[in-house]
Amino acid sequence: MGGKNGQVVAGGNGEGNRLDQLSCPRDVLIDKETDSLIICDRLNRRVVRWSRRSGTTQGEILIDNIKSWGLTMDDQRYLYISDIEKHEVKRYQIEDKNGTLVAGGNGKGASLNQLNFPTYIFVDQQQTVYVSDSSNHRVMKWNKGTKEGIVVAGGQREGNALTQLSYPEGLFVDTLGTIYVADCGNHRVMRWPKGAKQGTIIVGGNGQGEGANQLNCAYGLSFDRHDNLYVADQRNHRVQRFSIE
Repeated sequence: MGGKNGQVVAGGNGEGNRLDQLSCPRDVLIDKETDSLIICDRLNRRVVRWSRRSGTTQGEILIDNIKSWGLTMDDQRYLYISDIEKHEVKRYQIEDKNGTLVAGGNGKGASLNQLNFPTYIFVDQQQTVYVSDSSNHRVMKWNKGTKEGIVVAGGQREGNALTQLSYPEGLFVDTLGTIYVADCGNHRVMRWPKGAKQGTIIVGGNGQGEGANQLNCAYGLSFDRHDNLYVADQRNHRVQRFSIE
């Protein structure tokens, strides 16, 4: 198998705000229940849904007036969306436009009840929200129903020590609570075991570059069922696969 050519399944009609257009889409997920794509259409300040059925020529607006960056869905089909303007994460039922605050929402800042430019999010089966609190250089964990979060990675100002992060982005948490985070500004991917005070470098960390052991601003990350790690290596304009021990 190997796809040589992509197929446009949303947008593709130039940048714009018509329902058949997108503007700087930032994140996407597949909603298997409705066989559709849900997309953060960032510069249009909206989240849209596009059916994956053939013949679809435009999307529908699920949520508007939101400067969204990252989104995910939990087992109960709640949608979680980060808002980089309001520095918060909200949980939405699919047809609900208002949502419930689950992280941040107390203005921009570095207190435990605040976020500063939240980007990617991960939600576990207990509806615990993990969020890359990018401009605070930390990953936060918000247990369901709590008023403030817990720092679970970084949070020691920006830097490249093993206790530090620099503009964290993509995020994955395994069933043991181990956090995998794309440490964009440090050109590495880190693993933080649950409760650890520092992480270990599992990919990159060899300076900014385009070598096979280097990254240039790691952004998104994803695992397949064989535990291969895929990293969106943003400024190298490539996706790399790594087998993780």
